[in-house]
Amino acid sequence: MTPLGYELGMDVAEYKAVGFKDRGSERQDFWIGGVEKTVPVHIAFAAADKDAVDKFYAAGIAAGGKDNGAPGYRKDYSPGYYGAFVHDFDGNNIEAVWRDPSKK
Repeated sequence: MTPLGYELGMDVAEYKAVGFKDRGSERQDFWIGGVEKTVPVHIAFAAADKDAVDKFYAAGIAAGGKDNGAPGYRKDYSPGYYGAFVHDFDGNNIEAVWRDPSKK
């Protein structure tokens, strides 16, 4: 989450939950919590630029995530769509995407 501008704000072990916030913010605006059984989901985060997408992917793989699409343009999605995909430990598809304004 760091490459996308988020930092860990709270870790609530009692609820198996963590809250993330924008750097410098006082409030968590994104929470992830544990449950007994999960159904894989797709979560996409908007990145500030191409470099942030690349760093997101590298950090996800370094943390033990599985590749589900290296950083690159996805012309079949839309013009200028630059994204990367990582499966987390529960099989969720986590994506970072940046829309290149020069490719409209």
